[in-house]
Amino acid sequence: MDRLLKVSRSKIQSAILAGSVLVDDKEVKSNYKVRPGEMIKVVLPEPPREFEGVRPENIPLEVVYEDQHLMVVNKPAGIVVHPGIGNRTGTLVNGLAYYLQNSNLPILPGNMNDRPGLVHRIDKDTSGLLVIAKEEYAMNKLAKQFFNHTIEREYVALIWGSKEENGSIEGYIGRHPTHRKRMHLYAEEEDGKYSLTHYEILEDLYYVSLIKCRLETGRTHQIRVHFSCTGNPIFNDSLYGGDSVRKGTVFTNYKRFVENCFDVMPRQALHAKSLGFVHPVTEKKMYFEAPLPDEFSEVMDRWRTYVSDKRSKADLE
Repeated sequence: MDRLLKVSRSKIQSAILAGSVLVDDKEVKSNYKVRPGEMIKVVLPEPPREFEGVRPENIPLEVVYEDQHLMVVNKPAGIVVHPGIGNRTGTLVNGLAYYLQNSNLPILPGNMNDRPGLVHRIDKDTSGLLVIAKEEYAMNKLAKQFFNHTIEREYVALIWGSKEENGSIEGYIGRHPTHRKRMHLYAEEEDGKYSLTHYEILEDLYYVSLIKCRLETGRTHQIRVHFSCTGNPIFNDSLYGGDSVRKGTVFTNYKRFVENCFDVMPRQALHAKSLGFVHPVTEKKMYFEAPLPDEFSEVMDRWRTYVSDKRSKADLE
């Protein structure tokens, strides 16, 4: 308690019950007597600042699953997950505060001051599944699964160009040396945090490819960074160079076709399709899937038609 400032005794007790406090890498009960030389590990980030609360807002939520302990929502693109500088309102958390006005969503230590109920997040312009904890115990149990990388997460992305075969991308993700908002993939550990993404090619359309990604780690912008740094940025990802023609002709008709696709889906083509975890209370395996959003599906249909027409004329570049 002396070293975990602003973390209440009840939060520590809940963390112990959830198995998030380890002694020599083993779970212990709250009455365990610590012996000299034992290593205590709290599987939680740093404690939060004072929680100021969020303004409840009637924002429509697509609830995929809900019980008294947690809920799974399908977030549309364009919605920020949690309040922050410049985004105090209109976020998913504001919507959750309205939806659960009679509940007190827990706050995970390390989530600073405005992220109640959140165990993980996805970027504003990424669509897909998120799990939300509705109580302290569930929060800690889910956080431990994320820490141990036992959560199953699969994303679907449309990337520029082709990949020769299924594979993996790894390296250390840290801040870009010159672009403040971007992350970068480094080869050395001192430059960032370890990251690993496995990918599978679902559909090769020559100019672009539809891929499935399975995350072993959950670093900031991980999939976007990995494929940008291998020369295959995500389609229409403006931050990582995917919002311009990266493969194909220089002819006006082709450029117009790509720009029309950008207009149909004005954000990066990345979707958190599936989410699997062990329920923190029932201990049953839970698995959820969210279909591609309509605009993503429409862009895919446009590319399939375009490539089919090109192949029929046998004039792919």
